[in-house]
Amino acid sequence: MRLTVYSDYALRLMMYLGLRKGGSLSTIDDVAAAYGISKAHLMKITNELGRKGLIETIRGRQGGMRLAREASAIRVGDIVRACEPDFALVPCMEAEGGNACVVLPACVLKRALATAAAAFLEVLDGYTLQDLVGPTVALRQLLGIENSDAVPKTVTS
Repeated sequence: MRLTVYSDYALRLMMYLGLRKGGSLSTIDDVAAAYGISKAHLMKITNELGRKGLIETIRGRQGGMRLAREASAIRVGDIVRACEPDFALVPCMEAEGGNACVVLPACVLKRALATAAAAFLEVLDGYTLQDLVGPTVALRQLLGIENSDAVPKTVTS
């Protein structure tokens, strides 16, 4: 099984946001520079993850993005499902019917591949985003994220 570059970048984006302290905002420029990846791709991914409720995006001069909920509440499988169009490993598994195969009515391969794809996602569901960012100090250093990220101040009356 192979994930698309889109999913790879989405996972990287989510890990970057998961490393930010106190839900501080990050920009597409921040993430693109940290990983050395395309801003254009990240804009599409940010839009998609925002629509799917995985990240919160804030427009404007002081805007940016952050996780929509705690990293411990975001399963890796959910990120992958949000980004992958389908898990049709062979054409006969496609929703549209794909290429009709003469052995389809008696095919065990299709069932085996569907079971394998389900098992793949089940394993990913066993990990949260928090698990991926576990080696926090090392990852923050490698990505150039300051250890002193500002924690948003709360207003008291």
